[in-house]
Amino acid sequence: QVQLVESGGGLVQAGDSLRLSCSASGRTFSSYAMAWFRQAPGKERDFVAAISANSGTKFYADSVKGRFTISRDNAKNTVYLQMSSLKPEDTAVYYCAARPSTIARTTASEYGYWGQGTQVTVSS
Repeated sequence: QVQLVESGGGLVQAGDSLRLSCSASGRTFSSYAMAWFRQAPGKERDFVAAISANSGTKFYADSVKGRFTISRDNAKNTVYLQMSSLKPEDTAVYYCAARPSTIARTTASEYGYWGQGTQVTVSS
């Protein structure tokens, strides 16, 4: 079992930066692939970024490529999402997700553990 807790969301202006954190419980974090998804009001949950267990592989949605960076610190059981050049269309609830595999995937159904989400609001 893995429990995930996101933090770092908030209200920012367009062009600003924000870093989200996701802390995981359990002793097996280093063997889990991790990902970030987001869901805007009235829309489906979309993939944002994913990272393999050893950080060797990273995936990004086209909409965030070049602006967002996913990273992890296995010693701290934490995964991060550094967001830069934020746009109003980045406004959403951001969710951290984990899957019991070292291989990262980009589909929500591949992830069995989810955090409660953190709100990111970008004003224009």
